[in-house]
Amino acid sequence: MFGLFGKSKPVKIRSFNENRKYGVAAKDLKELLKKGCKTLKLPLPVAHVCLYSDGTTVTEEFFQTLPDHTELVLLYGEQTWSGVVHDIGELLDTDRHADAIIEAAKGLLSDEESPKRRKILSDLLLNLDDRSELESREEDEEWFRGVEARFKTKSAYMKSNCESRIRGYMKEVDAATKTIQKAKVRAEFLKTSKSLVEMLKAARYNGSYFDRTETEPARLCTQEGWFTCQGSFDLDVCKSLHSINPYGSRESRILFSTWNLDHRIEKKRTVIPALLDALQNHKAADVNLTYFYRLLFTRENLKLVHIVCHKKGAHNLQCDAKKVFERASEANKRNQPTNGKKRRLK
Repeated sequence: MFGLFGKSKPVKIRSFNENRKYGVAAKDLKELLKKGCKTLKLPLPVAHVCLYSDGTTVTEEFFQTLPDHTELVLLYGEQTWSGVVHDIGELLDTDRHADAIIEAAKGLLSDEESPKRRKILSDLLLNLDDRSELESREEDEEWFRGVEARFKTKSAYMKSNCESRIRGYMKEVDAATKTIQKAKVRAEFLKTSKSLVEMLKAARYNGSYFDRTETEPARLCTQEGWFTCQGSFDLDVCKSLHSINPYGSRESRILFSTWNLDHRIEKKRTVIPALLDALQNHKAADVNLTYFYRLLFTRENLKLVHIVCHKKGAHNLQCDAKKVFERASEANKRNQPTNGKKRRLK
């Protein structure tokens, strides 16, 4: 041990509020505190030392086991250190380092060979280059590059983007008409389709989901425009904590197009076939259209998911048979138990 042989151990030390590190050599903790306080101009009586990496308090015995050039933080009074997380928090809490971080990340990215580190640096650059506070085309022309001139604000474009996705789902419903052989069934299906379009028009095609100017819970994002992955159809949350702000930059806007509004109960495999099946021997008026509308076009059955969380295999979730027909649904409500007894339908 260094102390036993009178040899000094070289370490790097910094203060709580300063990033600059100083080289100090000491044979024991007492000498380290004395030299450190003198260098950093801190009061010796209430000073203590911890590891920079995780905030572990350095005792005399622990000091003797430290490798050369260990990074330490000199604290005084009631100050505490949470490790390297402290520095990360400082960077995230302020914008004053943003430009320097961007330049440093670009420099590191050009020479980085590790795929994992390249991904981290790329994501960092994508999110730091954030202009989400800007809304109009005049304010952020770069964001609108490639966007039709009719869109004057980011929110208007994002709203239209969502409407287009929902309209696409309606087109898939209409396409099912070609699979119907019986003219009578086809006629009833067309009535159903027309009614669904009217419901969508009344709801403005649910474009509010992507529009940050809408109020909660109409929108899927924060007021600033941040969207969070809701996880795959069979999970309650996204384990990878994916998030994105397509309002922040042109790159983020383009990347957001790869995110999916995924149907938990699948649209093509389950919902549309269930609607077709219901109309085989029933009229459109018999079908619980509200139920199918919610499954096809609303958050009741839609989840916003990052492309990685989008599972393309069969979901194996079925429509609720008790909700398929309007009359059956109303009958079920009337037939609910009253004081422990079932009411009979007359």
